[in-house]
Amino acid sequence: MALTKNQRRLRIKNRIRKIVSGTEARPRLTVYRSNKEIYAQIVDDVSGKTISAASSRDKDISSAKGNKSEVAALVGKAIAEKALKAGVETIAFDRGGYLYHGRVKSLAEGAREGGLKF
Repeated sequence: MALTKNQRRLRIKNRIRKIVSGTEARPRLTVYRSNKEIYAQIVDDVSGKTISAASSRDKDISSAKGNKSEVAALVGKAIAEKALKAGVETIAFDRGGYLYHGRVKSLAEGAREGGLKF
C-alpha cells in the first residue's frame, strides 16, 4: 500500500524524534513547513515547555519582501534572536521529517547566522 507524502514525512519525523530530544541545556529547534508559511519553535522536551517561537506570520517578518527561502532565513534569524534573549546558545536541530534542503536549510542557516550553535 502506497503512503501519502504526509504519512511518509510523519514516519521520518518519528524516526528522527527517537534520536533528537531537547534538554534544558540543549533544547530542540523544531521546524514546521506549510505550503505558504514556515514555523520554528525551541522546545525543552524534559519539562514539555516551548522556550520561544517564530514564524513567517510574525508582523515584522510577514511585511518583508522576498521568496519563501529568504523569508525562512529571516525566521531563522528571529528565532535565534529570541533564543539568545532566553539564554539558549546551543540547540539540537529537528527538521521535522522534511529534507534538509530549500526552506528548511535556509532557516537553519539563518539561525546559525543569528548566533545559535548546532
